[in-house]
Amino acid sequence: MFHWINFLTYAVITTATPGPNNIMSMSNAGRVGLKKSYPFNLGIWVGFSSVMIICTVLSSVLNALMPLIKTPMLMLGAAYMLYLAYNTWKRTGEIGEKQVKNGFLSGLLLQFINPKIYIYGMVSMESYILPYFHDSPIKLLGFAVLLASIGCFFNLCWAVFGSVFRRLFSRHAKVINMVMSLLLIYCAVSLFL
Repeated sequence: MFHWINFLTYAVITTATPGPNNIMSMSNAGRVGLKKSYPFNLGIWVGFSSVMIICTVLSSVLNALMPLIKTPMLMLGAAYMLYLAYNTWKRTGEIGEKQVKNGFLSGLLLQFINPKIYIYGMVSMESYILPYFHDSPIKLLGFAVLLASIGCFFNLCWAVFGSVFRRLFSRHAKVINMVMSLLLIYCAVSLFL
């Protein structure tokens, strides 16, 4: 019997906690507003869905290869998060659309180097979904889209938070940037804990 409560608890906790998607969604919406951050968030959803489908289709193969690719993937992801932290740290207090990579392509490409969602997809598939639905491609595809949609729902929640506090962000940009940078550094370090 499929354990919906366990599955949804894992999915919600994993996607609601700070990660590159959530932090960048909040940062973008805080700088340019919620409406102008939609292309970035749409890119996240499309990229997230693509990665979840890839994780679903290749789950058994990647599971066998995971010891070989886990460390390089974590290192690449951590390096990217540290790069984002550095760029966030050095931003000025001015709110300018030129400073923000809020386009569809930026959101899409972020997904393919975001190790948190690969781990999320693999763990979800291996632990919760494949044991019950391994012989149903339509259900597996549905779960992949569900996993991506849960993640993107929380990205939008973080974006709304960033948009609501936009004025606060502009007045206290240096402190906010420092906090965002530290959260990104935490995300990078937590990959190895």
